Amino acid sequence: MVPVPYDPALVDGLQGFLDAVEVLPLLPGTIHANREHFARIIPGIEVQAEGRAVTWEHRVVPGPAGQPDVEVTIVRPAAASPGLAPGVVSIHGGGMVLGTRFFGTPELIDLAERFGAVGVAVEYRLAPEAPGPAQAEDCYAALVWFAEHAAALGVDPARIIVSGASAGGGLSAAVSLIARDRQGPAIAGQLLGCPMLDDRNETVSSFQYDGFGAWDRTNNDTAWTAIAGAARFTDRVSPYTAPARASDLSSLPPAFVEVGAAETFRDEAVAYATRLWAAGGQAELHVWAGGYHGFASVSPDAEVSRAANAARDSWLRRIWGLA
Repeated sequence: MVPVPYDPALVDGLQGFLDAVEVLPLLPGTIHANREHFARIIPGIEVQAEGRAVTWEHRVVPGPAGQPDVEVTIVRPAAASPGLAPGVVSIHGGGMVLGTRFFGTPELIDLAERFGAVGVAVEYRLAPEAPGPAQAEDCYAALVWFAEHAAALGVDPARIIVSGASAGGGLSAAVSLIARDRQGPAIAGQLLGCPMLDDRNETVSSFQYDGFGAWDRTNNDTAWTAIAGAARFTDRVSPYTAPARASDLSSLPPAFVEVGAAETFRDEAVAYATRLWAAGGQAELHVWAGGYHGFASVSPDAEVSRAANAARDSWLRRIWGLA
């Protein structure tokens, strides 16, 4: 299939990302080598926060019933504003097979500095060692802890969002489903950045980016097989593993769904937003022309990236009730 072309202003950033991050193809036999590479290139929070107007601390919080506890990192603005702060549960990307919570802490540092938000980054279990929906269950456990301790953390429990990109976007959708189904903590909004939602990997856009680009069809296929195992492609796949499998998308938090037009996840993101609307829900969908997977953070100076980041900021201000 003929792919949608990349925005010319994004091409250099895409190549830089591929050279730095996707140095090994993601195949069943290279998952651990890719993890080791991620560990080398993702700086720890002490490096990320150096010189920034934030404080941070690590905690261990209760995990899902009968499962291990969950490590989290809390990021706060260095100078607290009057009143209770908005809150963020940040869920990192990496296809649910790669990465650590420190892949997501740059977002928390930025939101703390610019919006006074208090955030928690979640160290969820990875597949295939922990098949889905272990990842979503760990993230939901962190949300429950965060909401229960909101007052002590200076957070407004009515203004907690779940946020993530790629796998983190898919897991934010999954956590929203779990919270609805279990009548758990209220979630003010779900920020779904280029979300990984559907184990079937059968969309037109997944075939358009087969063998090239950031997080191509092969990477996606490898990750989903690790996550879902023998249940993949069957009705045994839980919606908490692959939110596109959910039959009911009603009564969910307002969603911000953003995706590039030139990436694997374009069509499943559009389909998910469309289904949210069909169920009577609030969804704001942005499909950015020529955008590759994660373009706005990798190529922030491009005009399309500035537009994408401004749209996200606008949604956050509205969800959090900020001027």
